[in-house]
Amino acid sequence: MAPAPIIKKHQKLMEIIFALFSEKLNECKNCEVLIEEDWKIDEKNVVRPDVSIVCNDSNPDFIAKTPKIIFEIVSPSTALKDENIKFRIYEKEGVKYYILIYPDTLIAKIFENQNFQYKKVGEFDVEEFTFDIDECKIDISFDDIFKSFR
Repeated sequence: MAPAPIIKKHQKLMEIIFALFSEKLNECKNCEVLIEEDWKIDEKNVVRPDVSIVCNDSNPDFIAKTPKIIFEIVSPSTALKDENIKFRIYEKEGVKYYILIYPDTLIAKIFENQNFQYKKVGEFDVEEFTFDIDECKIDISFDDIFKSFR
């Protein structure tokens, strides 16, 4: 089991990402931010992203449509799964943006799905990035995500 400070940092990062996107999604009426909700890909595959942004999904029980954006907060115990297994699943399923957050180094790696293949956009620590989903553009400052940990 991971020591409490890592768990607290993990939870705090999820809260910050949730709050920032919730505020920015006011103009995207069909999209919502979810924390640790099951995404039922098919009858055999269910994943639980740390934070996901889902649009036009009215299923009350689980995420039924492919999320537009997924954040995973990488810890030593989840790195293999986040960087490999989930990476390949999200890529194949067409998740537009996959963001790996590294709490120890305060770096975010952003990948954008282009024709079901992820291309690395870059590594961010203080920069701003514009996520373009459906009819919405969402500007997020990674400084706002990480500043309370510096």
